[in-house]
Amino acid sequence: MTGTPPGPAAGAPDPLSPRARLIVDAMSADFPDPARGPLDAAALRRASRAAPPEPGDDGVTSADRTVPGPPGAPALPVRVYRPDGPAAGPRPLIVFFHGGGWVLCDLDTHDGLCRQLAQRCGAVVVSVDYRRAPEDRFPAAVEDAYAATAWAAARATQLDCDPAGVAVAGDPSGGNLAAAVTLMARDRGGPPLAAQLLLYPALDHRLAGRSAVDHATGFFHTTAHMRWYWDQYLGPDGDRGHPYASPGLAPDLTGLPPALLVLPECDPLRDEGRAYGEALRAAGVPARVAEYPGTFHGFLGATGRLPAADAALEAATNWLVGTLCDGGVTSG
Repeated sequence: MTGTPPGPAAGAPDPLSPRARLIVDAMSADFPDPARGPLDAAALRRASRAAPPEPGDDGVTSADRTVPGPPGAPALPVRVYRPDGPAAGPRPLIVFFHGGGWVLCDLDTHDGLCRQLAQRCGAVVVSVDYRRAPEDRFPAAVEDAYAATAWAAARATQLDCDPAGVAVAGDPSGGNLAAAVTLMARDRGGPPLAAQLLLYPALDHRLAGRSAVDHATGFFHTTAHMRWYWDQYLGPDGDRGHPYASPGLAPDLTGLPPALLVLPECDPLRDEGRAYGEALRAAGVPARVAEYPGTFHGFLGATGRLPAADAALEAATNWLVGTLCDGGVTSG
């Protein structure tokens, strides 16, 4: 089973940069495609599997552990990243949720991104391996995400972090979880959160934006993929309109932390990200939407190979530092 044939409609200019097109073609080559047959969670997980990280010299140390899950649920695996060397004061704390449509990926697939967040922000990063669908449907993943955030925030001082400098972050489905956790923390009187970094997040199960049509195929991640992921996460009887499932449909966005949304041009999810940024601003939440022309869903995975990915990561980490540290990182 191969990926969706890459490229725009015949005769139309390709909105991707030439380098981005090469990366998308390579990513699409062996990734299961719903246009060619039914998707299978096991096959998708095999296609997205990453090798365990090997020790490197990136100035960041990581350690795996488990933390308590929600009441009655299993303990949660997490990976805690810490920059090497002393810090001038308490570090910021970033709780990160990996993407993968609530079905795929794990701590290893997003190890590189978490290391870069820790190194560039001088932050402790707690990456969370939440329960996955379809074995565990909504609200399992988001309750896990909230439990891990509450655990990390309650132990910020023990982690040598600033309790007032706690952020949540994630990409696609992880961005969905990060956005939902800010709503849960507000609604439940939970941990105070200082920022939310949403990387091409999945925010609205309806996939009603124009980008879900214009970029439905040809850019690795397809609208059909996303519909399948939503079906796995919510199941036939899930509350699709629940704000913790679809934060983009939340009726009240007041009182949430500042947000940065990083959006690729060629992504079925782009327009729901735009809409969420507008809705946050309308609710009085400081929100910035950064859109990168000529890029695709998941493009931050191409740092070091794609200049736009390098620029987006630098801008995102600079924003986190400025938001969490009042203009200056506290690490030495």
